[in-house]
Amino acid sequence: MTHTEIDISADLVRELLREQHPDLADRPVRLGARGWDNQLWRLGDDLAVRLPWATQDADELVIKEHTWVPRLAPRLPLPVPVPQRLGRPSSAFPRPWIVTTWVPGEPADRAPVTRGAESADVLAAFLTALHQPAPAEADTGGRGRGGPLAAASAYVADQLASAVEAGLVSGEDAGVARTIWEAAATAPAWDGPPVWLHGDLHAANVVTADGVISGVIDFGDLFAGDPACDLSAAWTLLPDAAAVERCHAAYEPSPDTATLRRARGWAVIRALLGLHVGDAGVHGRPGGKASWGPPAQAALRRLIATA
Repeated sequence: MTHTEIDISADLVRELLREQHPDLADRPVRLGARGWDNQLWRLGDDLAVRLPWATQDADELVIKEHTWVPRLAPRLPLPVPVPQRLGRPSSAFPRPWIVTTWVPGEPADRAPVTRGAESADVLAAFLTALHQPAPAEADTGGRGRGGPLAAASAYVADQLASAVEAGLVSGEDAGVARTIWEAAATAPAWDGPPVWLHGDLHAANVVTADGVISGVIDFGDLFAGDPACDLSAAWTLLPDAAAVERCHAAYEPSPDTATLRRARGWAVIRALLGLHVGDAGVHGRPGGKASWGPPAQAALRRLIATA
C-alpha cells in the first residue's frame, strides 16, 4: 500500500464539494471507512464520497466504477453503491473521486452471516443477475484475477508456507489446502463468454442486516472473466457447507464440476490473503486489518472439512 501524501479529512472533502459540487457541500461529512484502495466519507445519510488514497491504481478503479456500475445496478437484486457524481483532479486533490449512494448495513467481517439458507439464496440471485456476458470493452485483467488459476500456484505455495511459519495454519491443514488448490489449478478452464464479475467478494465488501446479506459494496475490481472467481464467495461468506451447496444449486446456469473446483481454488486464495491481512492487523503492521482474520479462518476450515 502506498498512501497518498495528502491528508484526507472532512475539511478536504467539504472543500472538494464546494469547488465541484456545491449543492452537496452543506451536508454533514464524517469518516465511513478506510479501505484497501480508497477512503469512504459519509455525506449525509444517503451518499458517500470515495477518494483514492492507498494504491497507485485506485484512480482507474473509481473511474471504472463511475463508468460501469450505473449501467449494471438496475438489474442487481441487492443495494450497491451507485456513482452519482465524478470529481476531477484539482490542486486540492490531484486524483479523481466519486460521490456514490450509501449502502446501509454492517460489513460481514464485523457482522458475519448467520442465516445461511436465506443468505445462500440472496447471494445466488445476486451472482446470477451480475454474471451476464460483458461487452468487449470491459476490463479482463482483474488485477491478476482474470487469468488461469495455475498462474497463481507459486503465490499460493508461498502464502501457505508463510501461514504455517506464522502459526496461522497447521502443517496438516496446509497439506489439505494444497490438495484443494492443485485440484482447482488443474481443472478445465472456463470456456464460456467472459461475464461481469465483482472480482473482490470478501467479507469486508459485503454488508449484512440481521444475519442476512443485504448489500454488496466496492466495485472497483469489476471485470469480465470466469464466474468461478465470484462463486468462491459462497465459501468465504456463508456459515456452513450446506449453505454453500444451496447457493451453488440456486445459481443459474448450474455450474459444472470444473467451475466448482476452480471456485474452491479461488476461495483458498481469498482465505490465505485474509489470514495474512488479519495477522498484520493484529500485530500493527501496515495494511493490516484484524477483522479479516476470523472470516478467513472460518472459510479455510469449511474448505478443509469438505475436501
